[in-house]
Amino acid sequence: MQLITEQKELESAIATFESAEFVTVDTEFIRETTYWPELCLIQIAAPGATALIDPLSSDIDLAPFFRLMGNETVVKVFHAARQDIEIIFNRGGLIPHPVFDTQVAAMVCGFGDSVSYDQLVQKVTGAHLDKSSRFTDWRHRPLTDKQLEYALADVTYLIEVYRHLNAELERENRGHWLNEEMEILTSRETYDPHPEDAWKRLKMRIRKPQELAVLQAVAAWREREARERNVPRGRIVKDDAIYEIAQQQPRDAAALGRLRTTPKGWERSAAAIAMLAVIDAALSVPKERLPKLPRPPQAAEGSNAAAELLKVLLRLVAEKEGVAAKVLASGDDIDRVATEGENANVPALHGWRREVFGEQALKLVRGEIAIKFDKRRIVVFDTGSSQQEVGNRQ
Repeated sequence: MQLITEQKELESAIATFESAEFVTVDTEFIRETTYWPELCLIQIAAPGATALIDPLSSDIDLAPFFRLMGNETVVKVFHAARQDIEIIFNRGGLIPHPVFDTQVAAMVCGFGDSVSYDQLVQKVTGAHLDKSSRFTDWRHRPLTDKQLEYALADVTYLIEVYRHLNAELERENRGHWLNEEMEILTSRETYDPHPEDAWKRLKMRIRKPQELAVLQAVAAWREREARERNVPRGRIVKDDAIYEIAQQQPRDAAALGRLRTTPKGWERSAAAIAMLAVIDAALSVPKERLPKLPRPPQAAEGSNAAAELLKVLLRLVAEKEGVAAKVLASGDDIDRVATEGENANVPALHGWRREVFGEQALKLVRGEIAIKFDKRRIVVFDTGSSQQEVGNRQ
């Protein structure tokens, strides 16, 4: 169990993986004190080969690793891939492809919602992983044998998990389900958000278009500042302060200093002066160009009852198909289908989800199918013809 710290070792290891059909990949990182995750360790495995790479070594150039991540002939297997892909995108400027996310595959194969890696390993292999090193400081060198064993287990057991899930997907003819999910996961837009959209991360606590204009402007400014200085957003200005700034709309340092949510004396800082300029610009936007407050669609009469029925249908379909309900439709999907019907632009009405659940959901909303309790079973039936069982609950 040797940590790769030199370029020749890295080149040799990557050459081995480039001839593999698939590789399992994981990373260890720290991001509590930075905007961008600080990459501390890379783990890779394939049948018959493993590698632990030290990205903090001064003698390491990660170009060979990024070359592997972009190799179209090698499937990259991750568990809960999003943060790992974010790191690779930020450090290497590319999105790994093709990708297989075992957490998503497990939900498609009926292992439940957002199953953890250790739970999945236990269910597939019977092994129990020691996770006591999960929250250690991965920046500290030298890494202990216990840390390295923990890190290596995150990719070695993943080999068997991948094989099991891949076979299950082929057996159930659900490979295209996963492919659709991977297209979203590997979309460049997923990892390159625009600062102008940063306000969407915040809870809406405002009631006026001008307040929204200020909130949008300050949130975008904070996002740019955090990226440029590589510090967490809260180090620039906290969420609560953005809400108060949007409502109080301070125009000078004195007004900013009177806010309860900003640190004492911060109003005299260069950052505060820059933010005041952003606020002033937002307050200068003409009334006709102010953003409109996002409002949820007005619930139609009976839509709440329809949503409850859709939830029952979702459980029935999920049980019948052996797939996690969360994968088929979210709570927001259900509410919007109940309210907007065919016009709801939600994942449940697109791709394989529509085929499995969405079409039946629309039929239920239109009254073409119904649900009833019959002989200790909940069944779905066609209201215009013969009874059709979709699922059952004892």
